[in-house]
Amino acid sequence: MIVAVLSGKGGAGKTFAAVNLAVAAEKAVYIDCDVEEPNGRLFWRPQGVRERAVTTALPFFDPEKCTGCRACVDFCRFNALVYVKKAPMVFPEVCHACGGCALVCPAGAVGEQYREVGTLEEGDRGAVHVVTGVLRTGEVSAVPVIRAALEAGLSRREALTVIDSPPGSGCPVMESVREADFCLLVGEPTAFGLHNLAMVHDLCRLLGKPCGLVVNRETAPYAPLEDYCAREHLPILLRIPYRLQLARWGAEGVIAGEKDPEWKADFARLLRQMGGGAI
Repeated sequence: MIVAVLSGKGGAGKTFAAVNLAVAAEKAVYIDCDVEEPNGRLFWRPQGVRERAVTTALPFFDPEKCTGCRACVDFCRFNALVYVKKAPMVFPEVCHACGGCALVCPAGAVGEQYREVGTLEEGDRGAVHVVTGVLRTGEVSAVPVIRAALEAGLSRREALTVIDSPPGSGCPVMESVREADFCLLVGEPTAFGLHNLAMVHDLCRLLGKPCGLVVNRETAPYAPLEDYCAREHLPILLRIPYRLQLARWGAEGVIAGEKDPEWKADFARLLRQMGGGAI
């Protein structure tokens, strides 16, 4: 089973839920796709970490073959190419490495080179294999690093794979949940939290993914959130109370399910419930 853990905003408790799910399963793959701020490794502290570069293709243009027809520039829908001084010029940060410019070039003047956009880290914490994508500072698109992390983690084909997705509901999130069997949403019982939860819930429904909700940092039921879940048929699978001890463990990089058997049991029950989510 592949479970993607999502939240409509940062800081909602997505990583807390993701690492505890993997601990509850005892044997799992954990993939941190929040590549702009990957903090799952602060909890896992994996051993035997191997690193490799993540690269993406970038077009280059042979001046001897280029006829200046501008077919490549006209084709690019990302505005990554301009024609300057009788030659195409590429903006690396905008290029999506789709390869279209090479396909449409009638003179065969477009080749490919590769540039590094991030790194991939793999290690182990007991029976949990930890995959972490790290986006290079200054890069615009997280998608290439997310794809590399998913490819590495999903290739292991464990009974449970937990994907710690980026916050929000944009392209990086869509890439993260593409292979998921179930989307576990983590929301806060506040007006702001509900607004962002609704956006990511809409995305999951658009993609046809079954969903369930974890309410984090709850002091009391929040009526607008309860009404939304009832109206939209979004099951609340777990409620996490607002407790100082959980905050302390989080600050220390301690996984609650490893420290307290009751939390491990709660997340084990959550795993069993996820077969009954709603779309």
